[in-house]
Amino acid sequence: MQKRINLTLLKRFWSIARLYWFGEEKWKARGLLAIITLMLVTYTVLSVILNQQRGSLITALSQMSEDEFWRGLLIYFGVILAYIPLFAGANYLIDLLGLFWRRWLTGRFLDNYFLDRAYYKLTSNGDIDNPDQRISQDVRSFTQDSLTFLLVTISSLFQVIGFSSQLWTISFPLVIFLFIYAIAGTLITVGVFGRALVRLNFEQLKREANFRFGLVRIRENAESIAFYQGENQEESQVKFRFDDVFDNFRRLILWQDLGLKSFTNSYQLITYAVPFLILAPRVFSGELEVGKVTEAQGAFLQIFFSLNLVVSRFQSLTEFGAGINRIYSFANYINLAKAEKEQTYISDYPTIERVNEEQIAVENLTLQTPNYQRTLVQNLTVEVPQNGGLLIMGASGCGKSSLLRAIAGLWESGSGKIVRPPLSEILFLPQRPYMILGSLREELIYPQTESNLSNEELANILEQVNLPHLIERFGSLNVEMNWGDVLSLGEQQRVAFARILINEPRYVVLDEATSALDVENEESLYEKLQTIAVTYVSVGHRPTLQKYHQIVLQLAEDQSWQVNPINLQK
Repeated sequence: MQKRINLTLLKRFWSIARLYWFGEEKWKARGLLAIITLMLVTYTVLSVILNQQRGSLITALSQMSEDEFWRGLLIYFGVILAYIPLFAGANYLIDLLGLFWRRWLTGRFLDNYFLDRAYYKLTSNGDIDNPDQRISQDVRSFTQDSLTFLLVTISSLFQVIGFSSQLWTISFPLVIFLFIYAIAGTLITVGVFGRALVRLNFEQLKREANFRFGLVRIRENAESIAFYQGENQEESQVKFRFDDVFDNFRRLILWQDLGLKSFTNSYQLITYAVPFLILAPRVFSGELEVGKVTEAQGAFLQIFFSLNLVVSRFQSLTEFGAGINRIYSFANYINLAKAEKEQTYISDYPTIERVNEEQIAVENLTLQTPNYQRTLVQNLTVEVPQNGGLLIMGASGCGKSSLLRAIAGLWESGSGKIVRPPLSEILFLPQRPYMILGSLREELIYPQTESNLSNEELANILEQVNLPHLIERFGSLNVEMNWGDVLSLGEQQRVAFARILINEPRYVVLDEATSALDVENEESLYEKLQTIAVTYVSVGHRPTLQKYHQIVLQLAEDQSWQVNPINLQK
């Protein structure tokens, strides 16, 4: 079972790692890796020389050989002069390569996160929690830790080769003992502690993320919580999440500190005495110089810690393994790794057909919730008049906003056909507008990133949506603020309406986009909407909206519907 788990983990790791090492930056990455490897080889050679010189210094002291001592000391410091910058340079290049890898992989995750609205679809996927943590923290750990483990392994291999040849000339029984001892320790560590620590570390990452997410939600919804006086419930929820963190971490440190660390410490301490135990009889008989014992112990410990890589770093490896599982499931969901699915699942549920045409219409549409547990509308057929408006009305919960989600392609559950133009020609305005983190200019031109409109033209548009003093109030269009906090909901809705005049879409969908405005402001905005060549769909409750539309679609809670021209409304 453990072998299967390790192979699965390795396969998951490689499905993501190969994207970089065989991607467009592969030659830069491989070149840096080759330079680092060459530096590690040189580093190992210098380490062997230093260990040899330490033994020579001890021998020179024991034999009272002053010339040999000072000559050995000169060589020792000469090697150090090359050793220190080589060590620092290798570490710098390792961190630099990890940084390049992280930048590349983060970019790919973000590309796929926003592709086909995966970020939205993740909201209904309970298996992929906290994507923000996976992109920021797990990607960082994946790139930096995997590179560290790779190069530590390579360095350990070089150290084993270099110091084994040195130790073999002193005592080959020590070499044989080392390999047997290291293999036994690795098998015990993996077999006894492996599965438990991987599982506990995976769960710890998840619970820590849930705890942090709960705190973030309180900050983002502070005003609403304060109005409701919901402090007791919010505190209870956060403490409950922290209790999850506490309980799992208590089990983790039980395995980690009392179990794994107790074993590894005793396992490693034994090795310090082994060289003396084996070589002491040869020193007492005069067969071996005293300095050779120091040299043998240095080589012995270097080989031991190199062979002991899994045991000494096992806690870090289990954390890394938990991170691989999290980042793999996320990458698999957003189709980044294109890895083979562990389970092949073909949905038997129907999906809505979509047709691109220069109109908005639905034909025989039956709309269901994403989990297919509730039907909202049955066999709906309606067409939005070109350069005119459709008003959707009905009781709360009857499917008005859900119909807009289906038109936008966010919901696909159901049957029938939705006809619409490309999404690039449609601007959607939700009830609570999205306020970006940026300047007032960027806020107005959103979702565009650039606009040729001058400051005067933007000021004129603000005046048309009844926000004439907004620029004067904040000083300029370039000021950056948290607009969701400093603007009222009514002001935010008028800023969102200004985006229609700035972006000039051919189609607009408004989901109660004027609900926070008084009737006078609402009528002013809809009158402005009627003066431009735009086809629009509105969701609203106020009867005063009807005169700005040609058709009313009335939805009912029993899944029925009715379409009436406005001139038939009394």
